[in-house]
Amino acid sequence: MDKNTIIGFVLIAAILIGFSVLNKPNDEEIARQRRYNDSIALVEQSRVAAQESIRKASEVLRADTIEANDTTNVLAKITDAFGDFSPAAVGEEKFFTLQNQLVKLTFSNKGGRIYAAELKNFKTHDSLPLILFDGQESSMGFTLATNNNRVVNTQNLFFEPVGEVKKDNKGNQTLVLRLKTTGNAYLDFVYTLPANDYMLNFGILPVGMDSILPLGTNFLEMQWATRIRQQEKGRKFENQYSSVYYKFDADDVEHLSESKNDARKLTNKVKWIAFKDQFFSSILIANQPFSSTSLESVIEDETNSYLKSYKSEMTVPFDPSGKEVTSFKMFLGPNKYKIFSDYDKGVVAEKKLKLHSLIPLGWGIFGWVNRFAIIPMFNLFSTFIGNFGIIIFLMTIVIKLVLYPLTYKSYISSAKMRVLKPEIDEINARIPADKAAERQKATMELYKKVGVSPMSGCLPTLFQMPILFAMFSFFPSSIELRQESFLWATDLSSYDAIVSWNATIPLVSTYFGNHISLFTLLMTVTTIIYTKLNMANTATPDQPGAGMMKWMMYLMPVMFMFMFNGYASGLSYYYFVSTLISIAQTYAIRATVDEKKLLAQLHAKRANNANAKSPAKKSGGFMERIEKMQREQQKALRDRKKK
Repeated sequence: MDKNTIIGFVLIAAILIGFSVLNKPNDEEIARQRRYNDSIALVEQSRVAAQESIRKASEVLRADTIEANDTTNVLAKITDAFGDFSPAAVGEEKFFTLQNQLVKLTFSNKGGRIYAAELKNFKTHDSLPLILFDGQESSMGFTLATNNNRVVNTQNLFFEPVGEVKKDNKGNQTLVLRLKTTGNAYLDFVYTLPANDYMLNFGILPVGMDSILPLGTNFLEMQWATRIRQQEKGRKFENQYSSVYYKFDADDVEHLSESKNDARKLTNKVKWIAFKDQFFSSILIANQPFSSTSLESVIEDETNSYLKSYKSEMTVPFDPSGKEVTSFKMFLGPNKYKIFSDYDKGVVAEKKLKLHSLIPLGWGIFGWVNRFAIIPMFNLFSTFIGNFGIIIFLMTIVIKLVLYPLTYKSYISSAKMRVLKPEIDEINARIPADKAAERQKATMELYKKVGVSPMSGCLPTLFQMPILFAMFSFFPSSIELRQESFLWATDLSSYDAIVSWNATIPLVSTYFGNHISLFTLLMTVTTIIYTKLNMANTATPDQPGAGMMKWMMYLMPVMFMFMFNGYASGLSYYYFVSTLISIAQTYAIRATVDEKKLLAQLHAKRANNANAKSPAKKSGGFMERIEKMQREQQKALRDRKKK
């Protein structure tokens, strides 16, 4: 080993040692990490102890039935299993109701939880009351570890109502459910439902609980789970828009997979968790963010009436002395953009909930188009017109009128290419097919002389793409279209089947479905007609693969038919009307454009360029790059021939 190698190893060792010293955590960081590890260990210990408590509680209930006359023995077992919470271990389940014009919430004294949630202004696809969850379909509980080594969960305990449901002068209703202990300590669950809102306020108020819970307790472990009911006609389509969403504190919104079972453990603090369906959500919003959050989404079997099962476990800050209240808000209602946006009005940026992120309006520019153009226009028409089919028709006309200058420019570009086709055919006849680079160079020189750019016909189409994709996101997520009928479509947010069958047909049932949607069929037919019209208006060069490309253009509408057959009929209706208007515009523009005059103008421009003292101006950087590529391609061909 030479001297340089030894010096190199010494330097590397010195760097590693120095890096370790510089990055060594200080005493405060070590203490913080120790507290975090202790919290995690306590959570795991609480979970194991809770399972043991549940087992003991089950034994007590069995003992109660077997030894009904041995009251003393039963009470002793209850006390042993539940400790200070033994007064709440046994009871009779009772129900209480909070409701306003929008929602009806049923509460159970067992667990002090929301037992059922009904949205009054909505129905299921089969005209039944729309219930988000009922009974054992949903659960919510908190794990409580006592200072005498008892661990219980509020789900298994009976609360007592504190007085009647109170209603203030603003119409807000309040229900207080109290969890009593053997002493003077207790825990209140306070629910307040505003007069005209889907947002429920939920607070946990402890009194004297610091005498029961272990010293240093500063958090509660919380569990929340729900089975999501199928509310819409198209189960597969509804499943695509159902998932668990969550927002990091002062950060972005993310979600679990919609198409498969998914689970995630989050180390960062979480502001809210949403159990989302296509058009409705249950959202738990923490006043102080959640930590140590675990989320799970499982797809249910298609034979039952549930779409997915959602579960969440998290820890929430908790002060047993009651000096600080642990509080939440719980939204139980529709995924409506205006409702979600109103919650952020007048709120500073870092405090905004961003619940509107639950509505998939598209990412980037597509979402901007929806938020700042499509939704305002939709809302404007909705204030004057009650028929949503007519609203979509008017929106389509407005969009096509706005895009008309681009459509006209695209047509003129295609017309220029078309009138030049005889000259391009002449170039192809003069230059053999094996000299493709030379052919392309001659063609580009012709375009340059007459001032035509091949890209000029593509750019208008590209500018229209954001609107097309924005509408693709808007219609399936717009609850305003839900159960709104137009013509034969009974629900513009779902498919409009004119023919249905129950038999399972291989491949067809899987990829197409057991029905035929009429608007999708009409959209497909008009798209094929428009494709044929465009192909006739476009000068297609004679080159290998042109025939295959032509058939692909006709095949794409058929592929879209398979894709859109189960989608919202409002979307297919929009594309159908949009394509019809495009066909009408094409014929109207064709009637006003004199192609002989257009060709004469191109020849005149070529003559002017030829007579000009300075060389003709290149048609933008694109043409220059094309010419450079041609020269490089020709040089490469010459080099290969020399070899």
